[in-house]
Amino acid sequence: MNRTLKRFLTYSVSLVLMSAPAQADELLEQAREIFQPLPSTVPPLAGNPITPEKVELGKALFFDPRLSASGIFSCNSCHNLATGGDDNLETSIGHGWQKGPRNAPTVLNAVFNIAQFWDGRADDLKEQAKGPVQAGVEMANTPENVVATLTSMPQYVSWFEDAFAGEDDPVSFDNMAKAIEAFEATLITPAPFDAYLNGDVAALGDDEKAGLALFIDKGCSSCHAGVNVGGEGYYPFGLIERPGAEILPEGDKGRFAVTETIDDEYVFRSSPLRNIAVTAPYFHSGKVWDLKVAVQIMAESQLGAALSDTEADQIVAFLESLTGEVPEIVYPILPPETADTPRPRAEIVPN
Repeated sequence: MNRTLKRFLTYSVSLVLMSAPAQADELLEQAREIFQPLPSTVPPLAGNPITPEKVELGKALFFDPRLSASGIFSCNSCHNLATGGDDNLETSIGHGWQKGPRNAPTVLNAVFNIAQFWDGRADDLKEQAKGPVQAGVEMANTPENVVATLTSMPQYVSWFEDAFAGEDDPVSFDNMAKAIEAFEATLITPAPFDAYLNGDVAALGDDEKAGLALFIDKGCSSCHAGVNVGGEGYYPFGLIERPGAEILPEGDKGRFAVTETIDDEYVFRSSPLRNIAVTAPYFHSGKVWDLKVAVQIMAESQLGAALSDTEADQIVAFLESLTGEVPEIVYPILPPETADTPRPRAEIVPN
């Protein structure tokens, strides 16, 4: 049985075991009105049925640096599954050792976001997968060169034929993106907070429950709600008081670059908070490394509230309950190059 699917079957059993009547808990009922636990199965993808063959192909592509022009950078370079699904850098390093403009969001649970990227310019993970491959500061490749690379390796051709059976031209740039989307959709991380939402009131400790109550009462859940505890809407950074340029760079106007609407200046998709405790640094600028400091900044800039040290510590304790179990991923052995495989183009791009 596919290891990822087996893991979700195990999680399903745990949900059934937790479905017995839970003791009355007013905070739990309040939380259930705002948040939803992760589902027990991989969510369906629009126009992209998930199969074990597609997931395995997507995993290989996710880890393959040959999707980049230099042969150095893979999806996992910026979304390292061993370090929270991001790269733990202020902003990512890409082709020619260029520094990208924004902090890399985690890929874990990203399938539940309303859209992808900080500005929401990609509707889904399939569209998102195409962006970095072609971005000059990231992987700097072209769809034509990607397809030439994949078709040059017989093992990849066979994998695409299995994953996209019946298609006349299975090895395509679109299908590359669909396979990566299918794999990324399996990167779901059940956490103690899910056990709590499913009725296990002992899954959270006293400080975590106090932090959850504050998170709701202070208004944090107005923007950070739903399955992913965020990622569902767009909000100005600095709703009450705009942070300084050391945190909110003036040149990055967020969603305005997508919509060209003046009201979208400095508007960003709300950050999903699952696994937030292991994905420092924070914000699209990556300027804040301490989670407690990030919580205090958000309280002041978005809510106009000054948190006490105890309150900030308790909210951080709640956020730590969102750190989930990452699915076990066996590093794939990738197909070998052939004489027809395009050669890598490594270079140093001057700043």
